[in-house]
Amino acid sequence: MAAEHFNDTRFMLSVSQLAGLPDDAGAEVAFAGRSNAGKSSAINAITEQRGLARTSKTPGRTQLINYFAAGSEARRLVDLPGYGFAKVPERVKRQWSELLDGYFRERRSLRGLILMMDVRRPLTDFDGQMLDWCAAAGLPCHMLLTKADKLSRGAGMNALQQVRRSLAGSESQFSAQLFSAPNRLGVEEAREVLTRWLDDQTAA
Repeated sequence: MAAEHFNDTRFMLSVSQLAGLPDDAGAEVAFAGRSNAGKSSAINAITEQRGLARTSKTPGRTQLINYFAAGSEARRLVDLPGYGFAKVPERVKRQWSELLDGYFRERRSLRGLILMMDVRRPLTDFDGQMLDWCAAAGLPCHMLLTKADKLSRGAGMNALQQVRRSLAGSESQFSAQLFSAPNRLGVEEAREVLTRWLDDQTAA
């Protein structure tokens, strides 16, 4: 399947509670990542829209679930709250964790998760929590090892192989690639995954 372009993606709405989510129909793919892993930059690179997802140097800037229509409101990209933020109250962390847990457990139109990890610091405890949620929900997860431009080609490939080895035995559900928003490395590969998941008519 050829990769689709997502440059017609537009903002839909932001929600802070599960009750505010749009109708649970059609298909959606969620994006998640530890604070400052490059999640917003990745979304902007994939959609070819510099300001679609707001980027910030401040950890935890994304505090809501942000919905974007990928051509139509029946096909959606979902920007989940950044996690791993050290400067927010513990009470807020718990609220966000409960929100995400409920989202993964209850959302029937969710087709998969794109998980951003800084290639220099992959598979943190927070990444492990996201993978556990995907495993519990039976969802595929595709990992973007972001900021690959910060490493040499060889070092980046070594990091990718290490992540893949750590996922041995779950290859059918979890996959990984190198990604760099500034260099556009891996953009087409990520789009291929999104296209396949959003157009999967066999999913429940």
